[in-house]
Amino acid sequence: MTVKAIVENYQFEPLDLQQNYGDNMLLFIGWDHHTLFCSAHTFVVSPKQSFQELIDGQIQAGFEQHPDFVNIDWSKVEFHLNRQRLNVDFSKSLEDLGFDHKSLLRFVTPDLQGYKGAHV
Repeated sequence: MTVKAIVENYQFEPLDLQQNYGDNMLLFIGWDHHTLFCSAHTFVVSPKQSFQELIDGQIQAGFEQHPDFVNIDWSKVEFHLNRQRLNVDFSKSLEDLGFDHKSLLRFVTPDLQGYKGAHV
């Protein structure tokens, strides 16, 4: 759907520019086939933190409400960063793995199909 501004030459500086987050960045994270979460969550993260710290911190806090979360075998999870398959080294930092401001991380848990197998 096309959107047209109600004023001519509508210009603004977005408030979510990386410079507004200091040494941190925004990261979008979504859990595929688990539509209890209707869209990716947004987190403020440090690019220096390890991927394991991301799982133990932000991912756990954001998704642990789902009954499937406790059953995740992280060694089998498939990760995609900005639509590209990500071969993850859990000890590497996010910046070393190629994360940047406003990246999208999606993860798939092949053995888990959501609540009662309904992708919810």
